[in-house]
Amino acid sequence: MSGQHRTEVGGVVLAAGRSSRYEPGNKLLATIGGRAVVRQVAETACESPLSDVVAVLGYEGVAVAEALEALSVSLRHNDDYAAGQSASVRHGVDYAQKSGWDAALFLLGDMPFVRAETIEVLIEAYRTGTATVVVPEHEGTRGNPVLFDGCHFDALASVSGDRGGRDIIETTERTAFIEVEDPGIHWDIDTDADLAEFADRRDSL
Repeated sequence: MSGQHRTEVGGVVLAAGRSSRYEPGNKLLATIGGRAVVRQVAETACESPLSDVVAVLGYEGVAVAEALEALSVSLRHNDDYAAGQSASVRHGVDYAQKSGWDAALFLLGDMPFVRAETIEVLIEAYRTGTATVVVPEHEGTRGNPVLFDGCHFDALASVSGDRGGRDIIETTERTAFIEVEDPGIHWDIDTDADLAEFADRRDSL
């Protein structure tokens, strides 16, 4: 199968969550250097070789949409966001299938430190290899974002709760774990302290 993958890889930014552990409010709207966390995620996706990007919104969707203004990002609203991440994944899969994507890269809206170069490495691994799932690792520990070939779209759409694609990652024989020089694949923001700590770490790299 090597070399047979086409290059229609789109990105899904999962940005519907309630930020229940983030005391100051909505972590996606917290700012680093004057730019909202979710905007930085979407900007990185737009800077990468992804052919298309959609953001799935839910909690405070109007404010999150405003944070994404003027970016080349399509928007989908998930009214069922309280049911967990899987509902947003379904919206992303639906968009991917209707758009004819060959694969989808799922990016978490609270992980603004992932580098565009990392996305490029994952896409390249998919295009040139035989894997149907591509997962980044840093120092031996896997992180996000994760790329899924279209053969997994139906399975992703049937997941419930907050499991996301973890079961698919763990049971698929053709999962590739790609080592990247990017600690940002582990840095998800749950608290105000996380935001400050990760921003300081990034600046010191």
